[in-house]
This record gives sequence, C-alpha cells and structure tokens, in this order.
Amino acid sequence: MNVIEREVIILNSAWKMINGMVNWSMFAKTDLKKPTNLMFEDVEHQKVFIILLRDFLSQVRAYGKQATPLGLKEVPHDACPSDRTFLFHLRQVCECPQLGADAVNLRKEVESFAEWLEGEFLARDVWLSDMIEPVDIRITRYRYITMCGDIAKHHLGRLSTVASHMEGLLKQSRRDTDEQTAYLVIEDFFGWFFDNVFLYHSSQIAEFLNNIRWAIFSYLQPEFERSYHLTEDATPDFPLYSYDIPEDITQPMPRAMYWDVMNRVGQGPWMERFTVHKAHKLRY
Repeated sequence: MNVIEREVIILNSAWKMINGMVNWSMFAKTDLKKPTNLMFEDVEHQKVFIILLRDFLSQVRAYGKQATPLGLKEVPHDACPSDRTFLFHLRQVCECPQLGADAVNLRKEVESFAEWLEGEFLARDVWLSDMIEPVDIRITRYRYITMCGDIAKHHLGRLSTVASHMEGLLKQSRRDTDEQTAYLVIEDFFGWFFDNVFLYHSSQIAEFLNNIRWAIFSYLQPEFERSYHLTEDATPDFPLYSYDIPEDITQPMPRAMYWDVMNRVGQGPWMERFTVHKAHKLRY
C-alpha cells in the first residue's frame, strides 16, 4: 500500500468503528443542543460498547513473520500506551495528510483523547472479595478500559494478561498477592470499574469519539466536493453519482474503501456535535 491508499484504509476504518459505538441504538435519544449526559439503552449495550471500544484501543499486530495487516505501519516496541491503539494510525494521517490539506483539527481531537486515556486516577476503597479490606488502586484510564473490555469479551482462560495486570496493581497498592488471587478478584474488579467508573466515563468517551468522527468529516469534505459528480445517466428521480478516485489509489481494497468513506462524508456523521456536562468530567 502506498501512503494515500493507507490513509483511505485508516480513515474509513476509524469512522466505521466509531459508528459502531456512537449511535442512537447504543444510547437513549436525548437533546444534544445543550451540555448533556448519554445513557446506555441497557447494560448489554454498555457491554457491547466497551468490547467495541477495546477493539478500537487494540494494536494492529502482525502474526509471526507476516506483514502488518492492511499495509499499516508497525507500532514500535517502545510505543506509548495511546500508540498501542488505532490512534497510532490516525496520527500517521496527521503527520502526512494526503486527501486533505489541513489535518490540524483531526490532530487536536486525536491528541485530546490520547492524553485523556494516558491520564491516571486513584480509585479509593475498591472492594475485592478476596481482600480483607478495601484497596486503593492507582491506574490509567487506558489500562482499566482495556482490562474491562477483555473481561467483558473473554472467559477466564483467556484472561492471563488481565490477571498479570491485576497482580501488578495489587502489589503496587502494597497488597500481598499471587497469580491465583489475581484471577479470583478479576470479576470484582470488573464489577467495580465497569459499573461505576466506566459508566461515569462513557459519555465523555463518546464525546471524544464523536469529535474524532467530525474531524475526519471536516478533513475529507474538500475531497468529497472535488470528487463527487453526477453521471451521464443521472435523472432527477435517480441521481446516479460517481467519484473521481485519485489516480494513486490503484489497489482494489483502497478503491472500495474510498467509495465507502466518501459515502460517509456525503451522509455526514450520525450524531451532531455535543458536549458532555462538566459534572460528568470531574471524577476519575
């Protein structure tokens, strides 16, 4: 993949992932014209949201000696936590924009979410059933979200990495522990952080993601206006259209994704811009 083909894949994939999370089937419909708070339709939608978010916050990895999928760049071994997410690839777009001339706003929204994810907070008096007393846990937002996403998705046999993180967090809190104890408290950790912290954070996370979606839309709008045109067969009843695909986009997958992302621009983001009330941004 060349750089413009890679950009098409990144932008279309990011927009598609955000659409899966931030929409009116996931959240109860509310007025977004004033500072607000979003509420999930039910706890099952909350679980789906964190599983999809975990996917967005996962690293695109090569397996064995294979190349990184979709021609994307490989994440460095010493990368910061936010670079071990799809934000790494959006950063690549901002570093060398191809389809748009101005990626300043996209960079701003990506970095805002990245900075928030890497921030730490102290969760006080977390009750874990195998501990004699409640424990204070200091953790980054990135770490607790990815742990909860893994727990929501996988059975206990697939949670060795979560157990390792859990053991480290307890030792950091000066609690004697071992691998088995770490496994035993995983469900309690999930119950406390998923039901409390994540539910509190979910509106703010949706705002971050929606802002990125709008930034992608704004970045691509000039390209859409250049590329979109009605075909010779178009009529008032059937406005058949096409796109002038940039000549450097030659491979089948990027060409198909170019159509997809241009159609997304034509339709616009699914939710208007919104701001979460400051009362839902003060804790954790």
